[in-house]
Amino acid sequence: MKRANTFEVIPQSDEDEELLRRLLDASAALWNEINYERRENYADPDGDVWDISEYRGRYGGVLGASTVQQIERKNREAWKSFFSLKKKGEANGKPGFWGNVDEGRELRTYIRNTSYSVEWGEYSRLEILVGQDLKNEYGLGHRERLRLEVRGDPNWKEYENQGRLELFYDEQAQTFRAFQPVTVDDSRLAQPLASEEAALDIGANNLVACTTTTGQQYLYEGRDLFKRFRETTREIARLQSLLEDGRYSSHRIRRLYDRRTKRRDHAQDALARDLIEHLYDEGVSTVYVGALTDVLETHWSVETNAKTHNFWAFRAFVNRLACTAEEYGISVEVRSEAWTSQECPNCGSTEDTTRHRDTLMCPCGFEGHADLVASETFLRRQTTVTRSMARPVCLKWDNHEWLESSRSPRPNEEHTNPQVASVGR
Repeated sequence: MKRANTFEVIPQSDEDEELLRRLLDASAALWNEINYERRENYADPDGDVWDISEYRGRYGGVLGASTVQQIERKNREAWKSFFSLKKKGEANGKPGFWGNVDEGRELRTYIRNTSYSVEWGEYSRLEILVGQDLKNEYGLGHRERLRLEVRGDPNWKEYENQGRLELFYDEQAQTFRAFQPVTVDDSRLAQPLASEEAALDIGANNLVACTTTTGQQYLYEGRDLFKRFRETTREIARLQSLLEDGRYSSHRIRRLYDRRTKRRDHAQDALARDLIEHLYDEGVSTVYVGALTDVLETHWSVETNAKTHNFWAFRAFVNRLACTAEEYGISVEVRSEAWTSQECPNCGSTEDTTRHRDTLMCPCGFEGHADLVASETFLRRQTTVTRSMARPVCLKWDNHEWLESSRSPRPNEEHTNPQVASVGR
C-alpha cells in the first residue's frame, strides 16, 4: 500500500541552511536547463525531446550524481505526462520552469531513496547526500551527509520501503518541507469495528454532511473557507488584469495560486482524516459519496454551482478520503445522489420544496437542514435505516483543525414522520 509522510525540515545552523539553499537552487537550475533544452527540441521539427545533454559533469559536484539522475528522471516523467494528456486532448501546457530570472528560482529537489535516511524519535532527523564540492566547501567528511532536524509526527513511522524524497522551500510558511512516499504492509491496516454504513452529501456552504446507519450525523461548515477561496480568486483576477500584454502570470500570482491550493488541500486533508476517524469509531465499514456532477446539475443557485465546481477538486478529495479510509479497512463508493437535495423526506416531493440558505421546506409542513436531510435521503437509497437521528455534530475549521461548534442545526421538530422528525436534534 502506497502512503506518504510529510514533515517540516529545520537546518541546525545558518551554515547548514546556506548549504541546503544552494543545493535546492542548483537543483532548480538543473531542472530549468533540462526543461529548456527539451522545449527547444520540441519546437524543432527535427528535434528529439528525449535526446538531452550530459549534466552530471556540471552539476554532480554540487548535487551528487544520484540527485542529478533523479531530477532528469522527474523531468522526463513530466514530459511523458504532457504527451499522454496531449493525446487525450487534455494538455494545458508544456512542463514549466521552477521560477524565472526576474523573480528567482523555486527551491526544490528530489533525492533518490538510497541517498537519504530518516530517523524518528524524540529528536527526529533527516540526512541527505550532497555533492563532494559542497562537502569540501562546508567541511563535511567524505562519507558524511547533511543532517537536518525533522519536526512533525509522521503518519507512517514503520514502512517496508521509502520512495524518492521531495524537498522544497515553502514560501508561504517560510520553512523547508519534505514529502516522503512509503510502502506500508497491508497487514497494518485496521479492520472495521462493525458493518455500519454512511452517506456523504458534498455541498457548497457546508463542505460535507454525513449520516450513518447508527443515527449519527456530522456537518462540516465551509462558508469561511469558501469566502477566503473566493477572495483569493478575485485578487488573482485583479492582478492578471494589470499584467502587460504577452504576460500571463507573475511571481505574486503564482504565490496566490499556491496559497489558495494549499489552504484548500490542508482543510480537505484534515476533513477526510477527522471524518474517517469518527466513522471508524461508529463501526462504519462502507461510505457512499454522492457524485459531484449530480450536485452541479440539480442545485438551484448558479453562484452555488460555481463555488462548488471551483472549490472542489472532487476526484482528488475522493482519493484522499479513500486512502484514509483504507487505513481503517473502510471502503468508499461513489454513487448518484440526484435530487436528494430537493427531496422532502416526509412526502417525497422534489418539485414543491424550497430552500433558503441551509433550510429545506415543503408545503407538507416539513422543515429541516437541507444538507443533513440530503445525506440521510441518500443513505436511505443505499440501505435500510432503522435508528432515529441524534443531534448532529457541527464542525468548523480554525485554519488548523476541525473543531466541534457549540452551534448545531435545529430544524422544526414537529414532523409527521418520526424517522425524519429527529433530523437535526
